[in-house]
Amino acid sequence: MGVPASQMKRGMVIEHEGDLWLIVSMTHVKLSKGGGAMQTKLKNVKRGDYIQYRFRSSDKIEEIILEKKKCEYLYPEGEMFVFMDIEDYEQFRLHRDFVGEQMPYVKHNEQVIVTFHDHLPITVDLPAAVALEVIESVPGLKGDSVNNVFKPAKVETGLEIRVPNHIGVGERVKVSTETGEFIERA
Repeated sequence: MGVPASQMKRGMVIEHEGDLWLIVSMTHVKLSKGGGAMQTKLKNVKRGDYIQYRFRSSDKIEEIILEKKKCEYLYPEGEMFVFMDIEDYEQFRLHRDFVGEQMPYVKHNEQVIVTFHDHLPITVDLPAAVALEVIESVPGLKGDSVNNVFKPAKVETGLEIRVPNHIGVGERVKVSTETGEFIERA
């Protein structure tokens, strides 16, 4: 008894072929013989390896119910990121292989939701967008005020993005955690 594959979401953990898999990305594709499918990139929760898998829209998937806790991101430590459960102050580490793609969107000492399975931390749940401060950028060219002119910029977490020409150092910008793209001034 599962849910249809058409209801999958990025960040969902499912059981597939006897293992737990995190849905990293997904795209709806049209099959040549009619019908649709979900082309997914899955990450094994325990081993950290990736696979590509195509689910037909009619396939049933088994979503795994996980525990979510509010935690604080403390600091990086080698290949690990150190977090603290804000209820019992217990510290734990998540390996870069599991959360490395998400951490450029998380500031030090920021509270995040961490997902656990059988009391083991799996991943960090991110909001759709985050507000980050621009710390490095080239000055915009005077007179270059066309709306779609973008320049490279670095934000406080080290993430490099492209921002409109009029955005300067010290300004806060809203960034999509799904695409890594500039959305608007924050």
